[in-house]
Amino acid sequence: MSRVLALVDDLMLLSRVREAARGAGAEVCPVRQPAQLLEGVRAGGRLVVVDADSSRLPWGDALATLRRANLLDTVPVVALFSHVHPEQAEKARAAGCHRVLARSAFVKALPGLIAASADHPAPLEDPTP
Repeated sequence: MSRVLALVDDLMLLSRVREAARGAGAEVCPVRQPAQLLEGVRAGGRLVVVDADSSRLPWGDALATLRRANLLDTVPVVALFSHVHPEQAEKARAAGCHRVLARSAFVKALPGLIAASADHPAPLEDPTP
């Protein structure tokens, strides 16, 4: 089963991610800390969803942790932001997100993102020594 790792604290948004994942036969694992994201990617997470508008979740630190472990490019990272906070899109790109979408575009693209992640190969082993 494909696993979506969600650095999302907006419960309505998390519900939408879960609904789309269920429709694609995937599971959603909410993560709140960098170590949880690292563990989830190492365990075969196929997609990372980041709410770049969240000030409560350390999403920038979490992505930096993946970068230090040489895992940032092993899993697609998609960030979403509110159109009223366009500066968050630039922060997400600078942090290493592969795709950055306004919230409304993200919701529309979500089923396709999850379906595409099912085809993304999970890392076979941890590349860190």
